[in-house]
Amino acid sequence: MRKKARFYKKISEDKVQCFLCKHKCVISKDQTGICNVRKNINGELYLFIYGSSSSIAADPIEKKPLYHFHPGTRVFSIGTVGCNFKCMHCQNFDISNADTDFAYLKEISPEESIKLAKQYKCQGIAFTYNEPTITHEFNYDSAKLAKKNNLYTAYVTNGYISEQALDEISPYLDAMNIDVKAFTEDFYKKICKAKLQPVLDTCIHAKELGIHIELTYLVIPAYNDSIEEIQNFCRWVIKNLGDDIAIHFSRFHPDYNMKDVPATPMNTMEKIYETARKEGILFTYLGNVVAGNYENTFCPNCGEVCIKRNGFNVKKSGLKEKRCRFCGSLLPIVEN
Repeated sequence: MRKKARFYKKISEDKVQCFLCKHKCVISKDQTGICNVRKNINGELYLFIYGSSSSIAADPIEKKPLYHFHPGTRVFSIGTVGCNFKCMHCQNFDISNADTDFAYLKEISPEESIKLAKQYKCQGIAFTYNEPTITHEFNYDSAKLAKKNNLYTAYVTNGYISEQALDEISPYLDAMNIDVKAFTEDFYKKICKAKLQPVLDTCIHAKELGIHIELTYLVIPAYNDSIEEIQNFCRWVIKNLGDDIAIHFSRFHPDYNMKDVPATPMNTMEKIYETARKEGILFTYLGNVVAGNYENTFCPNCGEVCIKRNGFNVKKSGLKEKRCRFCGSLLPIVEN
């Protein structure tokens, strides 16, 4: 469905500039921005996939991954096509590189998304699978309805949303898992065709707005896995976001245009886990690894397990009203 876009301005008779994300694309007549889904029609910008869904599912919230946000609940996940990044290692490349002609799109209204969330007994709705920023208008309408229906909302995002767009949706957006893909500008330029600093700015701004945030860092051998880079990343997080932000270091597997890069060795993941903890990150997790202690939430005060995870099986026996049952310490867990 076509819908008039928000966050753009005319800069000439035939050109517009989009301000939805931090690329700030200048778009000529009959052309699209980098996302491939927002098009200049006669000097006006339109979103061409309002309500067009490529993927829907009822997921554990841990799959996003969000470990400190309503743990153990189910979330209705919805995604579409397109992206404002061009990552060489994209693990959802079939939809992120698709455009409005994608054969498997299904039209879903904001009202239907809420209805489906309730039908599948979900406690919230997540905009995920591809980059949610590029469908801001649909997400905004859906998120407002979600809040009216007592559902939480979440973004799984690359963090390239503009400050203005984040400000607008923030009253209706409860959580964000922000993908920090590396901690060097060189990586972002070569691998993602984007910049690092705008992502870091989004992390800070989201926290300032009171949105619950967790970070994911996909560890790619020889590209962003040096101990020095991990140390710099962790130090930045502690300085700017705090030591209690959950960080999910995820194991890379070969995909898309980086199939020649090997999967991340487990010993590398273990070294990164220990490095993050030594730097002072209180809640460090490993993803895409064999289930074990690397998924568990430990009390930073007494060291006991407060939330035990085995895949998507979650037991909160060590947690009581957001506090450690063993020592009473308050943990940064969001629950009803």
